Amino acid sequence: MRRHREPLLRLIRAHTGANDESVDVLQDCFVAAFASLGQLDLTRPMRPWLARVAINKARDWRRRRTVRQFFSMALPLTPDIAASIADDAPGAETLLTDRAALNFTMAALASLPTNLKEPLILSAFDGWPQAAIGDFLGISEKAVETRISRARQRLRALLPAPNG
Repeated sequence: MRRHREPLLRLIRAHTGANDESVDVLQDCFVAAFASLGQLDLTRPMRPWLARVAINKARDWRRRRTVRQFFSMALPLTPDIAASIADDAPGAETLLTDRAALNFTMAALASLPTNLKEPLILSAFDGWPQAAIGDFLGISEKAVETRISRARQRLRALLPAPNG
C-alpha cells in the first residue's frame, strides 16, 4: 500500500479540496480496500481499483461534510467554541498567499462536475494516459480528451489569470 499512498492522497485531495481531511479519507480508503480484497479481480491492475475506492470515499466525505455544514450553520457560535478554533496559517505573507491560492485552486477543482473532474485529476495529478482513464471510467479515449479540455476551460473561467 505504501507505493499507492501518494497517488491516492493526491487523488483524494483533488476531490475534497481539503488537505487535513484527505489523510483521514485515505485511511478510510485503505480500510475499505482491505475489507474488500476478496472482490479484487487479480487479472486486472490494482491501482485503478484502489482509485475507484478512493473516489468513492472522497464522495462519501463530501456528502458528510455537506450535512455537517448544514447543521453547523444551525447552531450559534459560542465564545467557547470560537476560542477553541485554532489559526494554523503560516506567519510569512508569501506562504499565506500561496496557501490561499492553492486552496482556491483546489476548491475550484473540487467544484467541477464529477464527469469532468475525474479525468482531469487522473491525467494531471496522477499522469494516467487517456486510454487508461477511458478504460477506468468506461468511456472512449476521445471522450476523456473532451472532458479534460472542458474541465480546463471551466478552471480557467473560475481562476484568476496568473501574474506575469
